[in-house]
Amino acid sequence: MTASARPTPAPGILHVVATPIGNLGDLSPRAQQVLRTVDAICAEDTRHTRQLLGHFGIERPLVALHEHNEDGLAARLVERLRSGETLALVSDAGTPLVSDPGFRLVAAARAAGLRVSPVPGASALIAALSVAGLPSDRFVFEGFLPAKASARRDRLQALAAEPRTLLFYESSHRIDAMLADAVDAFGPARRAVVARELTKLFETVLDGDLATLHARVVADADQRKGEFVVLVEGAPASEDAALAEGRRLYAALAPHLPPSTAAKVAAELSGAPRKALYGQGTPGA
Repeated sequence: MTASARPTPAPGILHVVATPIGNLGDLSPRAQQVLRTVDAICAEDTRHTRQLLGHFGIERPLVALHEHNEDGLAARLVERLRSGETLALVSDAGTPLVSDPGFRLVAAARAAGLRVSPVPGASALIAALSVAGLPSDRFVFEGFLPAKASARRDRLQALAAEPRTLLFYESSHRIDAMLADAVDAFGPARRAVVARELTKLFETVLDGDLATLHARVVADADQRKGEFVVLVEGAPASEDAALAEGRRLYAALAPHLPPSTAAKVAAELSGAPRKALYGQGTPGA
C-alpha cells in the first residue's frame, strides 16, 4: 500500500477528567486508567499535575493549558485530536471548566465534530451543596465574585431577591470582606453555610445565619485559611412578589389570549392566585 493510500486515522477523544480537590483517594480508577493511556494531558499547572500523576505512578506528556494561552492553543490541540491522538483535560483540582480553564478547547473540539467525553469526579460546589442542609433542588452557581469591593457589592445586591440557593467560591484573603458584604446585601438573618477545605485534613462546614457566620470567621483566624465555598439560602417566597409577577405575565399575555386563558397561564407560571389576576386588563386599559 502506498503512502497516499493509507487510511485516515480515526479522530481521537478529548477526555475531561475530574481530579481530587484535596483527598487523593477521590481520583477514580477510571480516571487513572484514562490518564495512563492518553497521548497527552492538558493541564492548568503542569507542576501541580505532575505531582498528582507521580503519586499514582503515571507518566504522560503534559501540555500547559491555562487562561493566558488557551485561545491560541485550542486550534492546535484540535488538530492533534483530528490526527488520531487522544487527549485528557485536567485542572488543578476538581472538575475542569468549573471556574477553571478549558471552555475554549471543549467548544473548539465540539465545533469540529470531535468526541468530548466526561470522566466525572470531585467538584467542590457539589460536595458543598451535598452537606450544606440548604435547599438543593434548584441552585445558582456564581463562581468567584469580583475582586473589586464595589463590583462585588453590586453583584450581591443584584442577587438579593434570587429564590434559589446561591453558591460562591471565595479565597482566604477575601472571605471576611465577602461575608460582610453578604450580610449587607442579604440581611443578617439569611441562612448560609461556609464550607472550607473540603475533603482535606482541616475541613470545616459552618452553618447559621450570615451575621453569626461572619462573626465566627472574624474571630477565628483558622477559619480564614484555605479554599471556600459559601452557600446562601435563596430569598423567601413572597405572596406580594408572586402577585406582582403574575400581573406582569397577565399583562403580557392578555393581548394575545382570552382573559381566562391568560390568567390561567400567568397563575401557573408565577404561583399567584388565578382569581387575583383575571380581569386585570393590560397596561393603560
